[in-house]
Amino acid sequence: MRFVLLCCVFLAGCQAPPPLPTWQAPNGREHADLGVIRDLRTGEQLTPEQLVDRLAPAPRVLVGEQHDNPDHHSLELWLLQALEHKRAQGSVLMEMLNPDQQAKVDQARGQSLVDLPAALAWQKNWEWSMYGPIVRHALAQPYPLLAANLDRSEIMNIYKTRPVLEGSASTAKRVQAPLLDDIRDSHCGLLPEEQLPSMLAVQQQRDRRMAQRLLAAPQPALLFAGAFHVRRDLGVPLHLADLGAGQGSISVVLAEVGKAVPAETADYVWFTPALPEKDHCAQLRK
Repeated sequence: MRFVLLCCVFLAGCQAPPPLPTWQAPNGREHADLGVIRDLRTGEQLTPEQLVDRLAPAPRVLVGEQHDNPDHHSLELWLLQALEHKRAQGSVLMEMLNPDQQAKVDQARGQSLVDLPAALAWQKNWEWSMYGPIVRHALAQPYPLLAANLDRSEIMNIYKTRPVLEGSASTAKRVQAPLLDDIRDSHCGLLPEEQLPSMLAVQQQRDRRMAQRLLAAPQPALLFAGAFHVRRDLGVPLHLADLGAGQGSISVVLAEVGKAVPAETADYVWFTPALPEKDHCAQLRK
């Protein structure tokens, strides 16, 4: 009997991962990098299964997405399920969940709810059709689904008071200057310069919260967040280092084909099809 049980455990650990999702975004289908997974430290090209093998031993895996690309969400769910085939998942954390939603998330675990977004007080700025499959899957599992962001009240307080951020890695000029540039560019140069320090404080306090939540979460922990948050040169990994946990984390960036992903930004990149370009600055200027 003991031999049979051991065989069952062994076979369960060796199950094949779920099939890869089909591409959804329309552009870049003929690009040479489509579907390519690259180790940014060595340039080595990996299969999806090889990537999972490398992620499985890590206590913390950070996956960065482009929020509006459906392929990124499909790959996130695939990664989660593939990792579950390799080892017991400790927890999943999402930028898209705030602390004031945590009790609702906990109450929804294992429940069959007709209107899950309403039960979770899901925020409408996160498209449920993209995030819903990940949330539903995680809520059906034995591990916790955890909020990794700040509440709106916390954001407003940070914006007003700009609390001092402790640590040398995240506060270096080589980190904060590019973050300020990104905030300026993402708002199309329309923000008054005097608002930028407060915006930077909010951005970095978000990263600090994600780092704190990762350290407090049961391991192995898996974080889903925007690609900028998981960058090794600018985001959460620097805050982990400032909190004394500089080792043991792996960053994976999901990127649209044709977009540059410098080697210092992540450990791995996985290229997907692209969405049509949007001129969001034109919309902001209306």
